[in-house]
Amino acid sequence: MTTSARRGRVTVIGGGLSGLIAATEAAESGAAVRVLEARPSLGGRAVSTTGPFTANLGPHALYDGTTLWDWLRHRGLTHGCKPARNPNIRFRWEGKLRRTPPPALLPGFRLGRVDAPVDTDLRTWAAERWGDETAQALAGVSGALTFDHDPGRLSAAFVVERIQRILLRPTGAARYVPGGWSTIIDRAAAHARDMGVTIDVGHPVDRRQLDDLREAGPVVVAVEPAAARRLLGGLDQGERRRVAVLDVGIRRARDPYLVLDLDEAIFWTRPSAILDGLAPDEADLIQLSVGMGVGESLDDAEGRLEQVLDAADPDWRERVLWRRRGALRDATGAVDLPGLTWRDRPSVDHSPGVWAAGDWVAAPGHLAEVGCNSAVTAARHAVAALSRRATADGPVAPAET
Repeated sequence: MTTSARRGRVTVIGGGLSGLIAATEAAESGAAVRVLEARPSLGGRAVSTTGPFTANLGPHALYDGTTLWDWLRHRGLTHGCKPARNPNIRFRWEGKLRRTPPPALLPGFRLGRVDAPVDTDLRTWAAERWGDETAQALAGVSGALTFDHDPGRLSAAFVVERIQRILLRPTGAARYVPGGWSTIIDRAAAHARDMGVTIDVGHPVDRRQLDDLREAGPVVVAVEPAAARRLLGGLDQGERRRVAVLDVGIRRARDPYLVLDLDEAIFWTRPSAILDGLAPDEADLIQLSVGMGVGESLDDAEGRLEQVLDAADPDWRERVLWRRRGALRDATGAVDLPGLTWRDRPSVDHSPGVWAAGDWVAAPGHLAEVGCNSAVTAARHAVAALSRRATADGPVAPAET
């Protein structure tokens, strides 16, 4: 972008991962960029606890082979991330933990070249091909990929694509971040500042202020779905899902690194088996999550999570050092029901002068990868709009940052 194109600036509302990616993309193109974050600190949902146990807001991992991983790696932001080479994986099936996948799940290992239908739910499609038990096993193993309370109800194409990209990789795709996801946020924010981005925290924006910002230059809205609804109005991000999370700090666990619960689509991970520093010496961190059914209480969801802990380690309660639970709303990315694809989600191109970014926006990808793809697209549109504006207004001095 030429100096004459720097009339006004791109404003990014939201200082989570998507917002920082959008800001960096715009700044790397030569635009003046300002990030406004309502909270007193950056990160959004990509935050980690401080203290003896470092826990993300639910189980989190980066996945290589995705555009998010490539975007971060290209900028040197993934150093220290470790693959999950621990082979200690278990499958919970019919209430018991197994070292090997149950026979019902074996058809899932042959999905590598299958084109599943968009307009049929996973359970119906899989049951017609392999029977009800396989349909249940495939739905259960997809809990870690969708964070939905019932992945079997989702579009078969949506779920199978994620099985192919994440679970059927010849080598494990998961990469764990030293210090938790707050590390990635800190690195992304530092890189954005190096590119000239101005970042202001504790700076909420309402609809009236959004209109003022849009008059001054292009705006990228990269906030959580609830905040987007308040700010943009008339926005439908689809179902408002809830996820229960349970984090347990425990004296040295005798537990697996990973449990894929095929009964209830529960996801368990022990990141301290991969990374040092997430738990004190002689202790471990276990993180579990499960999609919450309609009307389900956090107490009931927590009870279901505890059943998986009981199956893996019956006396775990006697060794607990730290514990945290929570119910997250609209916090796990979009899912596609039968007949829908990512193209049916809210558009990146929201309205004149305003673009949206986040894992709930119309962009391809898996979980946080959707946020990356939409952020890059939104930033490029915003920079192009800034260039058109500058061309129409004629050469001027660049905006102060």
